[in-house]
Amino acid sequence: MKQLEMLKGHNYGDLILETECWFILLAPDQKNLGTCVVALKRKEGNLAGLKDEEWVDLKEIIKNLQWALKESFNSTMFNWGCLMNSSYLKDPPQPHVHWHFIPRYKEKVRFEGIIFEDPCFGFSTMKSNQGVRRIPEYARRKIIEKIRNNLKI
Repeated sequence: MKQLEMLKGHNYGDLILETECWFILLAPDQKNLGTCVVALKRKEGNLAGLKDEEWVDLKEIIKNLQWALKESFNSTMFNWGCLMNSSYLKDPPQPHVHWHFIPRYKEKVRFEGIIFEDPCFGFSTMKSNQGVRRIPEYARRKIIEKIRNNLKI
């Protein structure tokens, strides 16, 4: 898949699903169960450069991904962010439009024998001083499967 190859240097995670314009990937960091990255399938470094059809496709992803995570893991709410800060640490910068989708949980969640507890529920996840939470590969596969089964895209 040529378009997915374009994302290799970005380490956005493992593919869950793709739409006409976007990739939905399970993020490497799973402090918040089901955290995803939604990455544009073409090269674009600025939100202002998105095409109308990409915005329409993103709207459907937002609606369906939030529903799928509520169904899959009983998420309480959701945070979305388009930051791209780390892209500018490279010389030359290589920004690529993508969104961080962070499900938030008021209660602990147990999945595949792992307990997930939202480290800063009610506050920005950017204030968390916890490092990246990596989980075993079998659990990542099960999370992807559960999200796929609940997505209506």
